[in-house]
Amino acid sequence: MKDTALGARLLVTDLDFQKFAEFFYRKTGIHFDEGKRYFVDKRLVERIEASGAESFRSYFTALRFEANGAEMQQLINIMTVNETYFFRETYQFDCLVNDMLDEVTCHKKPGARLRIWSIPSSTGEEPYSIAIYLLERWPQLDRYDVEILSSDIDTEVLRLAERGVYSARSVGQLPEAYLRKYFTAGSGGEWRISRDLVDAVQFSHVNLADPADTRRFRDIDVIFCRNLLIYFDDLSRRVAAEALFDTLSPGGFLCLGHSESMSRMSSLYTVRRFNDAMVYQKPLGVTT
Repeated sequence: MKDTALGARLLVTDLDFQKFAEFFYRKTGIHFDEGKRYFVDKRLVERIEASGAESFRSYFTALRFEANGAEMQQLINIMTVNETYFFRETYQFDCLVNDMLDEVTCHKKPGARLRIWSIPSSTGEEPYSIAIYLLERWPQLDRYDVEILSSDIDTEVLRLAERGVYSARSVGQLPEAYLRKYFTAGSGGEWRISRDLVDAVQFSHVNLADPADTRRFRDIDVIFCRNLLIYFDDLSRRVAAEALFDTLSPGGFLCLGHSESMSRMSSLYTVRRFNDAMVYQKPLGVTT
């Protein structure tokens, strides 16, 4: 059996990795295979050393029995990948303002609530992109009480999202007019998003693998859940897809990432092919 050594004092054995991966999967739905071994071991050793534990065994025992979940949250924060930027995969935002919202609002009276949920939020680029798209591209925005919700399992990225400061790379796909309109240039090439946009998004901590977390969300009209389920296995994808289905209003829409497909996850949704994008819909008349 081959061991992976990533610290002067600490070893993470094959059995240790297997135990940890199974535990992390049960808690988050995120599946780590051998291909992620170096990534996981390196960060696991960092947390073992930071906690002062003498071995994986002592650390893992404390982790499993901790009462407040603080160390588990630290692990989640360093084990999750948060790679995104403004106006990523804009074809779905085009579909939002050109088709999906028109269908959703045909069943609503003026002044009614309209809820859009972005999960995962990462550092906020997606929900803020949605807000900008609505302001710039959806003429009916003033007719409805629009709520933009955004959630993530990683508390550190939520903190950064609420701070609203971004690198030049992160805003690189934004049209120059939007950048100047909604951001203020800072030192070191950073850009700070306007306070009005920060206040327009409600951020929250959510673990998609925990039914108690998703149960808090209901009557969602459009969900953007892009490039998250690629980190899940088939079972946790199915659980997540059904949990998201339950949060949608009848006739509501779900957008997945370009490499994700509902075909192997759930048969609950109806596939809708619009001019700009293919999305998934909760049929009208279905209640949960």
